[in-house]
Amino acid sequence: MDAGLTALGYIGVRSTKLDDWNAYATRLLGMQPVDQGGAVRAFRMDDRKQRLVVTGDEGEGLNFLGWEVADGRALDALAAKLDAHKVAVRRGSRRLADERNVRDLIVFRDPAGNCIEVFHGPAIASDPFLPGRPISGFKTGALGMGHVVLNVVDVEPLLPFYRDLLGFRIGDYGVKPYKLYFFHINNRHHSFAMVGSGKTGLHHFMVELTSLDDVGQGYDLAQLEDGRVAYTLGRHTNDHMTSFYSHTPSGFFVEYGWGGREIEPATWEAHETHDGPSFWGHERLYMEPEQRARLREMRLSAAARGVRAPIDVPNCPWLDAVIARE
Repeated sequence: MDAGLTALGYIGVRSTKLDDWNAYATRLLGMQPVDQGGAVRAFRMDDRKQRLVVTGDEGEGLNFLGWEVADGRALDALAAKLDAHKVAVRRGSRRLADERNVRDLIVFRDPAGNCIEVFHGPAIASDPFLPGRPISGFKTGALGMGHVVLNVVDVEPLLPFYRDLLGFRIGDYGVKPYKLYFFHINNRHHSFAMVGSGKTGLHHFMVELTSLDDVGQGYDLAQLEDGRVAYTLGRHTNDHMTSFYSHTPSGFFVEYGWGGREIEPATWEAHETHDGPSFWGHERLYMEPEQRARLREMRLSAAARGVRAPIDVPNCPWLDAVIARE
């Protein structure tokens, strides 16, 4: 990638509902709480010291996005590129780097005002990951924390910034029922997306589990809480993720999924999609009936035409071993 971005490293959320976030992140999502003290709550998903940070600031929603690069030279090159294109970029202080548990970082804003941090040298925890509830684990590593989707007024004015300056590559896009662009920076089908909803702020972030049962059991837990489920269990057409969405304490969503598609970035070709966002399910419970009906019609149309995901059995050690022997 031109800018050297490799993965989504961490997400920062602004919220005063710290107790609610602690319960949500641990008991439903299965993250591990990290003792930060004061008005900050941090959570682990793997061997990194933190992946999700709730800062305790006023105003519920996205606070910052942390994107990773390989090393200090890549960070300096990106800073110089941004500066050459008149983007106000500053080096993060030593204190900020310590708070983020990284070696070094730069900070700037996208044209919509979202705070972006790019870093290198994430700190690795000395103790193993201990989930907040019994799960098999999160699929992270080189794929990063997951993906993030932003609500924007209009996608088109932001494309040059994310595509040309930051080096995100368009994977696919749709124009109905709204403009929706997906971008990749590694083998994860998408690490970033923008929805031209006419709104601003965080739409959702996604975390991927290594077991479908983790997702199903999370779905059972979410249904025990009145109003927690935002999208019913379903499967997406583009990344083939089987997932459900839940309401967070801060008003946006978290997608909780399994079986996401991996791609080869060097050979992937951008294309327009026409079948809507989901093969089945993902009923938007929070939407007005008319909006829900429009999306439901798109799913039923795809089903009537026999649209299916390719047969795939991800994360199956037994099958991998059989293939290896053959």
